[in-house]
Amino acid sequence: MPVAVDRTRIMTASDPHSSPTKVAVAQDIPSTMQQPGLNPRKRRNMKAKGKEIEEAAEEAWSWKSLTDSSASRVSPTFTKDGSYFFSATGPSVKIHSVATGEVVSTLTPPPTSVSSGVAAGSSAQTDVVTAAIVSPHNPFQLITGSLDGYIRVWDFLDASLLQTISISQPIFHLTAHERFREHVFVAAARPTKKKTSKAHVATAEDNVAVLRVAFKPTVATAGAQVQISAEVVGVGKTRSTTGLAISPSGAWLVATAGHKAYVCQTANFKAGFTKFVSPERLTCLAFHPSEEYFATGDATGCIRLWYCLNESIAVKTPGVEKTAQTTTLHWHAHAVSSLAFTPNGAYLLSGGEEAVLVIWQLHTGKKEFVPRVGSPIVHVALHNTGGEEEYLLGLADASFVFIRASTLKISRSIARIKLDPAISHDRPSTSTAVPLAVHSLSSTLILPSSHPSSLQTFSPSTSKLLSELEVSPSNRISRRDEKPLQPSRVERAVLSDSGDWMATIDSREADDSFRAEVYMKIWQWDRKAGFWILNTRIDRPHGLTKVSGVAFRPRARTQDDLLLATTGDDGHIKTWRIRAVKTKSEGVQEFWVARSVLRFRDETPRDISWSPDGSLLAVPLGSHVAIYDPETNALCRVVTCPECKTVLSAQFVGSSGRYLVINGPRDVILWDLVSQSLRWHYHSQTAIERPVAHPDQDQFVILERILPATNADSPSTKILVFQPHSSLPTAIRTLPFHLRSAIPVPPTGFFPTDPTGFTLVGITDSWSVVVFGDDVQVPEEEGASAQGITQDASGGKRTLFHDIFGTSAFADLATTPSMSTSASTSTAQPWKGKEVASAFDAPAHLVPPLETLFDAVMSGFLTLRPDGEDVEDQEPDHEDMEVDEVAEAPHPPVKGGLSLERVVDRQEMNGFVELFMQCAIKAPAESRSLPSFPQTNGVHKPNGVPPHVNGISTAPSTPAAVAKHKLNGVTPNGHAHTPSRLPPTPTDASPAVKAGKKRKKSLG
Repeated sequence: MPVAVDRTRIMTASDPHSSPTKVAVAQDIPSTMQQPGLNPRKRRNMKAKGKEIEEAAEEAWSWKSLTDSSASRVSPTFTKDGSYFFSATGPSVKIHSVATGEVVSTLTPPPTSVSSGVAAGSSAQTDVVTAAIVSPHNPFQLITGSLDGYIRVWDFLDASLLQTISISQPIFHLTAHERFREHVFVAAARPTKKKTSKAHVATAEDNVAVLRVAFKPTVATAGAQVQISAEVVGVGKTRSTTGLAISPSGAWLVATAGHKAYVCQTANFKAGFTKFVSPERLTCLAFHPSEEYFATGDATGCIRLWYCLNESIAVKTPGVEKTAQTTTLHWHAHAVSSLAFTPNGAYLLSGGEEAVLVIWQLHTGKKEFVPRVGSPIVHVALHNTGGEEEYLLGLADASFVFIRASTLKISRSIARIKLDPAISHDRPSTSTAVPLAVHSLSSTLILPSSHPSSLQTFSPSTSKLLSELEVSPSNRISRRDEKPLQPSRVERAVLSDSGDWMATIDSREADDSFRAEVYMKIWQWDRKAGFWILNTRIDRPHGLTKVSGVAFRPRARTQDDLLLATTGDDGHIKTWRIRAVKTKSEGVQEFWVARSVLRFRDETPRDISWSPDGSLLAVPLGSHVAIYDPETNALCRVVTCPECKTVLSAQFVGSSGRYLVINGPRDVILWDLVSQSLRWHYHSQTAIERPVAHPDQDQFVILERILPATNADSPSTKILVFQPHSSLPTAIRTLPFHLRSAIPVPPTGFFPTDPTGFTLVGITDSWSVVVFGDDVQVPEEEGASAQGITQDASGGKRTLFHDIFGTSAFADLATTPSMSTSASTSTAQPWKGKEVASAFDAPAHLVPPLETLFDAVMSGFLTLRPDGEDVEDQEPDHEDMEVDEVAEAPHPPVKGGLSLERVVDRQEMNGFVELFMQCAIKAPAESRSLPSFPQTNGVHKPNGVPPHVNGISTAPSTPAAVAKHKLNGVTPNGHAHTPSRLPPTPTDASPAVKAGKKRKKSLG
């Protein structure tokens, strides 16, 4: 039963003269409107004092982005040996190792030639790298072009900038050829006086000039840090280019822009471009590696092969645009984003928004597909170093995927934090909740992934993406026609204090084809597997209305005390608990069920919050805040806020939870639960986001959105730090971006920050993940700075010899110098366990002779005999231990070294006995002159010394002596076994068989 509430005592009165809480407000808030009886001079002093504090404390807050600003605009480029590839991110170029995927170095221009920094994820960057190629003249140099108009030449092995050339115009594309050793061709914006009809802005990006730029600088700038080219020759004018390339022979220069392909003969640049018309807007360009034709993709998904590079191109008709002979390939439903020919020219690769790689066989027109690569394809590149060919896909979520050409399967992927490209779907409005949580058990962040229906787990300490959780299984197809899809979207994700439970809310709005869906899913953390497992799915927890709040009860001592509270637009406040049921097959099964349903008048709850000790539950409803006892569901307090007609959220502050912060669209109120009074009220001139409380201390921050004054200005956020004792902020900080969501980070386990400081993690409007707070220090990612490349990353490449001899045979070859023969013998290790089976995985014609592998294989099966034992002395002791050959008494498996995972039966053991007879007992044909034994596992044996058997080394001697010392050639009566003897009958077992069984018995 709800407890009756005395409205005159607990709820704030509307009469300012009779309300004691209003007196408290008047004593604490420096506002002339709410302090009618206060001395005006004192009011001015307080206002001046407040202004003085604001001016002294306002400063930029330290922050760092955990994500790349955007997906790379440059296609991945491989080094000549294929060990590394380059990807451009903002003004920097990252060098990735192909073998490991790790970033080994980052090439960043010096500050003197870099434009001023901008906010994370902002599109106003002017120093973004837009083109990067490996120099055709020096395979250890990288040439880049950027929007700030600089052409830079890098030595990527030493991570040094060799030359910087300025052309004073934004660069969009760049290409070079070995025929033009001292030049590079660029597509740069050209100045124009033409203005747009509406905004009257110069259309610079729509007017491009293709230039031939010489690396030789002018005499005046030869020694300067930024040089000016001594020769800049214009080739022709185009619209905004989507591709620029030179044919492999170097005879043709082609640019694609708008609906035209611009072709120029490199032997006659003065003739300029010849234009060929395309029926659709061109989006990408690729040259055939050996023949004189090129391929383009357009906005409708068509691929055309252009056969127009011939001598007739020199004939021009004024005012007439030419059409070329083309071949059309069509599968894509949307624009083709990238094209690439295989090195032999037999196949063409294409990718686009469908997230499907299409492999076209050119001479037949047939095609193969690699579907569901994870995100829309932006770039396609090929990796081939003489071994197996691989395709590298650059995706729209800033990740990379390698695909093996032989199997057309994804072999590995490289990702940091996946970005939301929002290509096939629209991003939600800024007022929509964004999932963001901290997992204490694994010290990771739970973030929205590249697709709205998934979450990703990121480790800040290692800067690595650990896993991705598909909360709502969805078919990640591209949009139908040109209308963006409305996929199922994860709106909220909250975790319990223990980190064992996570609750998510995913929903999808109704449209013409689908009904509305709302699901609450509760996940349990598997500590062994390190992954989330779905425990309970609740359909429509609040009907078809939106779920406005979800929160776990903190500091639950037992599992019975753990509660989950939710609020919805249906007006209900619900709590959920764990229920355990015993089953015959699975034992005790736990799942979540509804516990209680509450409602406060006809108000709609907007949020929900627990006190730090879990004893109170605060729910904002309209202009009120209802405080419940979760154990009895009793209504304990009702706080009415006349200053806030609409309460958006209410949160407890501090470790004790004495204060309650209530915020409206532009007001913040601090309520003291002990004295049941209003401590202070703050009014803002701008919109206020949700307050964020410090996890341990009695302080909190509020976020104010500062709108830009002009279109040229970037948006910013003002952060006010408050403490309960005053309505004046103790500090004012600014950030150069807007935030969608922000949560506090524990002082330990995540970032090396001051425990007494305030550190937060937020998601910006452009979907970048940033860390901000007091003296934020994010662990530097390996390879984040410019570092010289000294080691070959491809040293661990797997070759055919690894498949034949095993990886262990080559473990020390890369680091250990060549050793002597005797040293090699002492360090050689036999194959054991699973390595034995892997030796025979290769085709039969590639497996080495059995005599070569016999010693190493058998040494792995059999144990060493103690050094002090004599073979001949032990023979009489084993005369009475012959094994009975009864069929119903099978022998136990032989165990030597590492045990195998299967049992060796009698038939297989007999096969090994015959193997002994043929390989170990039988003397070689050239017994009089012992040859040097072949290399075993890549290590040579000493010349003249036969391989040991069962760990007993034999001395080099005559063939007769060698045969005498061979253990397997000794029969029970001491006579040597004759290899030419006929095979024994089934009733009379051979002495060699008996000897083998004796050894098996003794070893067992």
